[in-house]
Amino acid sequence: MTDRLYSVEQVAERLGLHVRTVRNYVRDGRLAAVRIGKQYRIAHEDLEAFTGRPAPAAPGDPAGGPRHSEVSSIVEIEAVDARTADRVATLLTASVAHRGHGERPLRIETAYDPERARMKVIILGGLADTARLFDYIEGVLDS
Repeated sequence: MTDRLYSVEQVAERLGLHVRTVRNYVRDGRLAAVRIGKQYRIAHEDLEAFTGRPAPAAPGDPAGGPRHSEVSSIVEIEAVDARTADRVATLLTASVAHRGHGERPLRIETAYDPERARMKVIILGGLADTARLFDYIEGVLDS
C-alpha cells in the first residue's frame, strides 16, 4: 500500500482531463477523495480503482519507473610505485571480469604515469559496486 495522495490538478494532468471534470467526478462520488481543508486529495489506490488500471506516472514522477543511480568517479593515487599500481589495476580488472550475467554494467579504466609515480582509476558503475572497488583500492594501498 502506498501513501501517495494527489491533488485534483495532479489527477487531471495524469488522466489528461480538465480540473473541473475531476472535481465533478469527486463531487458525484465516482472518484473517492478526502477533503483536507478546502482541497480534495485522491489516494493512489482510489485513482487506480477509478481508472481500472495502474495510475500513469506524471512527467518527472520517479514513481513511474525504476530508479537508477550511477557513479562516475576518478581516483587519483599519488606516490605509488609500479608494482602497487599493477596490483590495483589487476585486482580491479579481475573484479569486473568475473561479474555475473545480468549484473549492472561496471567499467574501469586505469592509467599509470611512472615519471610522476601517479595512478588514475576511472570507475563507472552502480553505488554498491563502486564502493566495493574503493574498498579494494584502499586495501591494496594500505597493505
